[in-house]
Amino acid sequence: MANSLLFNLLQIYLLFLSFSTCALGLAKFHEVDLRDLTSKNVCSPPKDMERFKSVKPTLKIVDRQGPCSTLHPAEKLSPEQILSIDQSRVDSIHRQISALSRKGKTSGPLSSSLITAQDGGSYGVGNYIVQVGIGTPSKTLTLVFDTGSDVTWTQCKPCQVYCHKQQEPIFDPSQSSTFMNVSCNSTPCNDVSVNSCWGSTCLYGVQYGDGSYTVGYYAEDTLTLTPDIIQKFRFGCGQNNNGSTLGEVAGLLGLGRTSESFVSQTSNKYQRIFEYCLPPISSSTGYLNFGSNSDISNKNRTPIKPGSHYYITMTGLSVAGKTLPISPTVFSDAGMIIDSGTVITRLPPDAYKALKSAFREHMTQYKMVQVPDNFLLDTCYDFTGVDNMTIPSVGVQFVNNVSLDLDHNGIMYTFSNSQLACLAFAGNRNATSLGIYGNVQQRTFNVVYDIPKGEIGFSPDAC
Repeated sequence: MANSLLFNLLQIYLLFLSFSTCALGLAKFHEVDLRDLTSKNVCSPPKDMERFKSVKPTLKIVDRQGPCSTLHPAEKLSPEQILSIDQSRVDSIHRQISALSRKGKTSGPLSSSLITAQDGGSYGVGNYIVQVGIGTPSKTLTLVFDTGSDVTWTQCKPCQVYCHKQQEPIFDPSQSSTFMNVSCNSTPCNDVSVNSCWGSTCLYGVQYGDGSYTVGYYAEDTLTLTPDIIQKFRFGCGQNNNGSTLGEVAGLLGLGRTSESFVSQTSNKYQRIFEYCLPPISSSTGYLNFGSNSDISNKNRTPIKPGSHYYITMTGLSVAGKTLPISPTVFSDAGMIIDSGTVITRLPPDAYKALKSAFREHMTQYKMVQVPDNFLLDTCYDFTGVDNMTIPSVGVQFVNNVSLDLDHNGIMYTFSNSQLACLAFAGNRNATSLGIYGNVQQRTFNVVYDIPKGEIGFSPDAC
């Protein structure tokens, strides 16, 4: 009888232990068909078509190089080029943050002094694009959307110096009945980070960290986000625009935090609230919504800290459900922003070392690839001959007990026409360099920016 009781207690203990292990997530993995990580040649519709139809205004987000894009560049950027440009953007953001207190205004006529002024980080690779209408009658233009930039701009005729090639006809202000130049020395003109005057007309200039730039007239016109119409929206009317990474887009939609951004200019209409979902692969579509449309609960929200960018506070990382032994001060000493235009998440060096070490421990069954010393990603695998792979889950934690289990497309960065895939994180060079939560890790999450409440929220499996 005693032996039977002891045996039953032992069974209960082992059962409890197994449940505890599952609850702690100590054996969490993704079983992934390698084809699910690779873009297809045909565009897939939004995952939640009813949501896409019911929430207005909704802009469709697509990868500018994927089959869902209306742009058809002669040469697409390779994954290696994308990573190189991404590092330029990160370097530029780091420089801008460190030099923000020393940043000044420029004055004088349209000149090289305007072009050489730094403003708001790097244009980067411009992964994701949307379409809006500008002018009366409205002309459809394809713009990169970017939470790390403030000034919205498009190329304008007559392009007195240079215009890069773009898909749609270049916007002609003379054909719009509602176009007006912004006056020099006006409050809107002074709000532009880099400004100057040409007679009584306000000029703007933006140069990005990768060398791309736009310079021209600061103007206002009607902006159409079907079905909404926004009167007297201020934007840059580019007369001199150049850069190898601009591709065939018409310009940029700035969703940053300053007074000249789209978010601030439309605050009366959309209450400084917007949300987006970035698609899992380039042959899928996502969405960008404005206004209080989100149903994200408070438990999935983390505070936005004051600053020039969208600052959030990471507190931890996990691999296969196990929290990594990283001191929270590692993250707090560096700080972090969330950015739609940065591709790969950048972590403090100690945090990244812990992450890649734990990840590698669960990937020993696959062939690891030796990469060059200067390559951004250093935990890469050759999956030649592998149809289905098993990868450990990766979780990220933010203040307010927000814990996100990343989609498998947010863990691995794949290379086109090959079986090479790498862990989609990188370490900063210095412990105090700003961390950046990039767009790969944001894939498939509904990310809501609720500026009045000072919160950013996350909801998984949204697109």
